[in-house]
Amino acid sequence: MINGPSRRAFFAGALAGLAMPAAASAAAPASAATLDTAAARGRLPERPNILLILADDLGWGEIGSNGQRAIRTPNLDRLAAEGVQFTTAYSGAPLCAPSRCALLTGLHAGHGTVRQNPAGGPQRSLTADDLTFAELLRMSGYRTACIGKWGFGPEDPGHVSHPNARGFDEFYGYIGHKHAHQYFPKYLWHNGEKVRLNGGSYAPHLFRERAIEFIKDSGDRPFLLYFPTNLPHAPSAVPGDAGPYENRPWSGPNRRHAAQVSRLDTDVAALIRALRDAGVAERTLVLFTSDNGPHHEKGVTPALFDGNGPYRGGKRDLYEGGIRVPMIAWSPGLRHRVVRRPVAFWDVLPTLADLAEVPVPARVDGLSFRGLLTGGDAPEHDHLVWNRPRKMQAIRRGRWKAIRFGPHVAGAGPRGRVELYDLRTDPYERRNLAAARPGLVKQLLTRLDRSIGPDSRLPYGLRTEVRADEVVVTLHNGSAEPWRDVRLGLDGERGARPRAVASVAPGMSVSARFPVPASGGITARADFRARGRKQVFRRAHRAAATG
Repeated sequence: MINGPSRRAFFAGALAGLAMPAAASAAAPASAATLDTAAARGRLPERPNILLILADDLGWGEIGSNGQRAIRTPNLDRLAAEGVQFTTAYSGAPLCAPSRCALLTGLHAGHGTVRQNPAGGPQRSLTADDLTFAELLRMSGYRTACIGKWGFGPEDPGHVSHPNARGFDEFYGYIGHKHAHQYFPKYLWHNGEKVRLNGGSYAPHLFRERAIEFIKDSGDRPFLLYFPTNLPHAPSAVPGDAGPYENRPWSGPNRRHAAQVSRLDTDVAALIRALRDAGVAERTLVLFTSDNGPHHEKGVTPALFDGNGPYRGGKRDLYEGGIRVPMIAWSPGLRHRVVRRPVAFWDVLPTLADLAEVPVPARVDGLSFRGLLTGGDAPEHDHLVWNRPRKMQAIRRGRWKAIRFGPHVAGAGPRGRVELYDLRTDPYERRNLAAARPGLVKQLLTRLDRSIGPDSRLPYGLRTEVRADEVVVTLHNGSAEPWRDVRLGLDGERGARPRAVASVAPGMSVSARFPVPASGGITARADFRARGRKQVFRRAHRAAATG
C-alpha cells in the first residue's frame, strides 16, 4: 500500500525539504558525546579516517533534525546541528541489497551487480569485478573494517562476495540480509569463522563494542570503519522493555521500534565518544545515513511517527518517502551548513576516493560531493536513476521526476503506468502531471532507458597471479587520467626489486614478473603519480577464488 503524508506531517513538515533543520537541544544528555568547537572550522583533514554509519530502514523523518518529535534522537540531532545536513540525500534503492550495492560500488541499480532483493531464490552476490570503496581505500593504505550487516550472500568465507574479499581487513557480523533479522542470533561471522553464540546476546550491542575496539586500535594509519547496523529493521526487538516508550499508548511493536531508533542514536554517541577517547576525532569524518525509507513490517506503523516526514511512500516505493533518507556529515573541523542539492548513494565511493586522495574510478555513476562538505562547489548530476527490475523505475532530472510502474504493479494496468511530478512545487508527489506533459515524459523515459544496461567499469587497481615459479603483478588504470612514473614490486623481497615501467594510460594495464618469495607471503606494490601526487597501492595476494 502506498500512502501519502499524514495530516500532521503535512502541516508540521510542509517546509521540511526547504527549511533549516530544527535547532538541537541546548543541553546534551549524559550519553551524548562531547563535541568540540574547532578553532578553525570549514576544513577537513588530509586523508581523514572515515566512519560510515548505515542504519537499516530508518526513515527520513525519524530523527529530530528532520522534524521527528515522538522519538528522541539527541545525539544525531547534535551531529546535524554542528555538521553538514543533507536534506535531499537519496538511497541507492527503496530496499536493502541494491541500495547497499550502490553505496559500496558507486553504481546505481541500473548498472550495479545487485539490482534487487532475492525473491524466493538465492541471494545475489557481489563479484570479483566489483570494486568497493573498501578495496579502493585499503589499496591506498587504509585499515578497513565492516561491522554489522553485510547483506550479500552466500555464507561462504571463500566466496568472492565475502567482505574480506571485497576490501575489508576485518569483518564481524551477518553475511546474508535474512540472517540479520535475528537480533539475538545463534551465530555471527568473524572474518571466515562462524562464531557460535547462545542466542542471548543482542547483536547491535556486540557490533558497537567491536567497533569501539577497532577505533581504539586505530594507530597512525588512516582507517575506514563501515558500520552497517541492523537497527531499526523489523522485528522490533530490544533487550528488556521499551525504556522511555514503554508506557506510551502505542502498540508493542511501535514502542519497541521507537526504542530501536533511540538505541541507534545512543550507539552513534558511543562511537563518537570512542573517537574522542582514542584521540582521532579531529582527523575523522563521520557520515551517517540509512539504506531506504521507513518499513511497515511486523506491526510497525510509520505513520504514527511520520517516519517518511512529509513525503509520500516508504520502503519498497520509489516515491520520495521510499528513497529520500537522512544524511549527516560531521567532523570537528566542519562548519554547520544545510545542503539542499541532491546527492545519492552512488556518490559515496567517488567522495571517499576524493577524500583519500586516490584516483576516482572511471565510468561509475557517482560524483564526488567533497566540495559540498566545506561550502565549496561540486559537480552536479544531469539526472538520477532508480531501478527495480520488472517492478518500477524512476528518474529525477532537475525539478522533474518520472516514475514508471510495470504491468499490474502498484495498481497499474496491463500496460503499466507512468507518473510525473514537479518536485519544486509538489515535493510530496500529490499531483500527477503525466497526462499534461507527454513530451516531457517521453524525454525523461528515454534518458531512463539509456541509463539502464550492463556495467561498463574498467578494471582498476592491483592484481596478483602466482604461477609455477613466478608472481605476476598487474596494475590496471581504471581511472580517467594517466598514471605516470609507475614502479611495480613485491614488499619485503630483496630479490624482487621494483621495476620501472611505462606510464599507464586510462583503460590500460601493465605487468611485471617476480620470483615466488621464499617467505610465502605475497604483497604486491605499485608506486606512481596521479592527481599531482604520489600514489602507493598495496595488495596482499589471495587465492584465485577471491580475486
